[in-house]
Amino acid sequence: MVRLGKNKLHNRNNLRSQGNEYFDYYYHTPGGLPGNFEVSASAVPSSIELIDYDKKHVIRRKNFSPEESIPYLEQKTVTWVDVQGLGTEEILNRVGRVFKLHRLLLEDVVNVPQRPKCQDYADQLLIIAQVVRLKTKGEGFDTEQVSFIIAENYLLTFQENTVFDPFELVKDQIRLSQGQIRELGIDYLTYRLIDGIIEGYFPILEHYEDRIATLEEKIIGNPTRSDLEQVYRIRRELLSLRRLIWPLRDVLSVLTRTGYNNINIEVQVYFRDCYDHVIQLLEIIESYRELASSLMEVYLSAISNRVNEVMKLLTIISTIFIPLTFIAGLYGMNFEFMPELKSKWGYYICLAVMALIAITLIYFFWRKGWFQRLY
Repeated sequence: MVRLGKNKLHNRNNLRSQGNEYFDYYYHTPGGLPGNFEVSASAVPSSIELIDYDKKHVIRRKNFSPEESIPYLEQKTVTWVDVQGLGTEEILNRVGRVFKLHRLLLEDVVNVPQRPKCQDYADQLLIIAQVVRLKTKGEGFDTEQVSFIIAENYLLTFQENTVFDPFELVKDQIRLSQGQIRELGIDYLTYRLIDGIIEGYFPILEHYEDRIATLEEKIIGNPTRSDLEQVYRIRRELLSLRRLIWPLRDVLSVLTRTGYNNINIEVQVYFRDCYDHVIQLLEIIESYRELASSLMEVYLSAISNRVNEVMKLLTIISTIFIPLTFIAGLYGMNFEFMPELKSKWGYYICLAVMALIAITLIYFFWRKGWFQRLY
């Protein structure tokens, strides 16, 4: 089996638990044997759900064993086997034997996270995608790898976690016979599942649009150091989103142009629609990254303006006191023959002159409008 070593495996799990700011793909230990997989100690225990349907009937069973799905594979129905959780090695090996999965295929499924990709294994087609959802606590988003194995008479899916089922809506539509999902085959079911994953990215981007708009108002009004940290964090998270979506674009491009035995030409049109959605997502991400970059410029400009206003205030205060300091310094010289030193009203006259100069300068600056632009 491929061993990352305790420290390396622990570090990889920490990266996943910290969110997509530090999202990274799985990598092999140098010299590791191909075709083997490593079940993480923190992985969710595996469970199997089976959905078998045609136009008239639908069967949905949970806590299913891999061997119990064999009779359904021999029928002329759409058989969907959903493996939830990647933490039970014994179940995963049984699934591999029942469905005759290539060891390299099973390795890509279990060793998460993998880069979104599409690989052809003769009579089986592997598609890997990443599901995203907002964190329940704090900012950012979490990811979950979902793998699709398309064969002639079944669809096999693997979900990394069981906290959130991204396929629940499609499962309900199958049960209620909504749309044409029960009238078409396995390839159309795959399209509906992938399309649901792609649509899940749009609420994430709406969340970032709100964060950027709120942060922009805050930076313009009263920029702080934490605002700059928020800008950098948003840029990193958007970059992580782009890393998830960009390879998915290549996957859909292949599905729309290459003729696979398990995907009909009629269904390729639907995958083109998914491809258009991915292009739209990439364009939105790029525009948001540009907005985040402009926020950094706004922040630096706001800080520069604040420094300029402070320097203006200090300059005004210094300008007011310069003539006062000159007068005080002049009369602070201890010359014997200074007429005003013997005058009864000399001290008060000096104070009055100093006050008059200060008031005149303040009035002059006020007429110029400099005080109004200080804050």
